[in-house]
Amino acid sequence: MNYKIITDKEKLLDFIEWLPDLEDNEKFYCSLFARKKYCSDLLHSNDKSQLKRFLSNKERLYEKIKQLEVEIGAYKLKSIDAPQASLALYINPNPRDLKRATYDGIIKLAELLKNGNSNYNPHAELMSCIQKSKSRNIYLDFDIDTKDFKLKELKNYINESCLQILETRGGYHVLVKLNEVEAKYKKTFYNKIVALGVDQTGDQLLPIPGCVQGGFTPHFIDLS
Repeated sequence: MNYKIITDKEKLLDFIEWLPDLEDNEKFYCSLFARKKYCSDLLHSNDKSQLKRFLSNKERLYEKIKQLEVEIGAYKLKSIDAPQASLALYINPNPRDLKRATYDGIIKLAELLKNGNSNYNPHAELMSCIQKSKSRNIYLDFDIDTKDFKLKELKNYINESCLQILETRGGYHVLVKLNEVEAKYKKTFYNKIVALGVDQTGDQLLPIPGCVQGGFTPHFIDLS
């Protein structure tokens, strides 16, 4: 048997189509985690254990995700097999800038060599630089960790046309497309949305619609 990562192919393909088109030197950053909070009876490690991370463009993203569906037991958490129920796949919807990450990576690796540090993984260091190297600020992500959030109140503080709402296992991600925010809301929407009960904001990892998230399938929903 194999791990199941894609749980709704059509939702995933629709999401890939929704993602912004990439420019030169840009890629999407994705990461597969095993999360203790989804499988606490089996896991006793940290909340997040990263199993795999990779880069992709839109054209190859479905294929790259499909390649994660390896034989059960291929993902390990120390001495145990990563449980299917613990898996969650994430993406940064804002593209990463590979040129900027290359500069940052060269500096980081040079510092490690200068300091005589021999206990490091160059690939891991460069991937971390890529994750931190946001290229364009297309989406602002409001992460909400409850299903009791009053989504309809958003209409009072921002134009609905710039919003995309992702329902997740434990709440929502409210994505604001910044270049579509109407002028009358630009100076006020952030603080007013945060005041509704937002846990985190910014350029964050997003559960991928149509893919696994601790036994749940994240999906876009209408605000109405």
